[in-house]
Amino acid sequence: MPDPAPLVLIGGACTPTGGALGAFLDLAGARDHGRIVGLTTASADPVGAAHAWKDDLAAAGAHNVVIPIVDRRERAHDPHVADLLRHARGIFLGGGDQVHLVATLAGTCVADAIRDAHRAGVVVCGTSAGAAALTETILANGEPDETGTVTEMYMGHGLGLLGYNAVIDTHFGARRRLHRLFNAIAANPDLLGLGIDEDTALVVRDHVGRVVGQGGVTFVDGRGVRYTNAGDPGREGALTISHLRVGVVGAGHALDLRERELEAVLRERAEAAPPPVLGDEADDDA
Repeated sequence: MPDPAPLVLIGGACTPTGGALGAFLDLAGARDHGRIVGLTTASADPVGAAHAWKDDLAAAGAHNVVIPIVDRRERAHDPHVADLLRHARGIFLGGGDQVHLVATLAGTCVADAIRDAHRAGVVVCGTSAGAAALTETILANGEPDETGTVTEMYMGHGLGLLGYNAVIDTHFGARRRLHRLFNAIAANPDLLGLGIDEDTALVVRDHVGRVVGQGGVTFVDGRGVRYTNAGDPGREGALTISHLRVGVVGAGHALDLRERELEAVLRERAEAAPPPVLGDEADDDA
């Protein structure tokens, strides 16, 4: 089976002329009339969001764009929409509420079509909630609401196109979500947290993600944590944690998701490794 097509994971607020959205359009051949099929299911106003995205994608040079309105589960069972997705050159998932997006699509023929298309070579892009929904585990809430009350963090199943135990947080720097991601990984140390800045994409091919756009991608790895109070029942006071591993990947750099390390670091290690020692031929003949 061939490797799955690229995933383009955008942290939200992408500009039509920016490198993040441009990476998706280039991979999908959208500027050469490759068809883009979009879903605005995550939005509170799917019709309005569809019109806005068609305008933005046209401004970016993509004119063969279809955005069927899938605003409830009944429409996510529409075989015509599934057929559109399977025959697209690129699939685009817009922003809004990732929990609503997954709840609407999970277990439907539209969700199956997205996975089938990706396995068959169709590039899949998500921005904001659309990106957050593409992992096996999704993260939502856990931030102060309009009254200043911190809402309970939600973690649940996602659409599962991106593996490696990754969980994605978006609008990362702009909304100061580092502490939220710390809490999520402290409570689930096997996960790999990926915080993606606005107008920035992590373009994933196989197990390597390359950063494109205006910002960076923060990765948080909890496998080496020695102490945390994240799981303490009835915890009082702030999060306390030791040996949480954090890195930042800037544009032009790549992160190996399998190794949870910069590709440049892994390359340096390989170059510095001593050459293999061959056994003595005489001993081999003995």
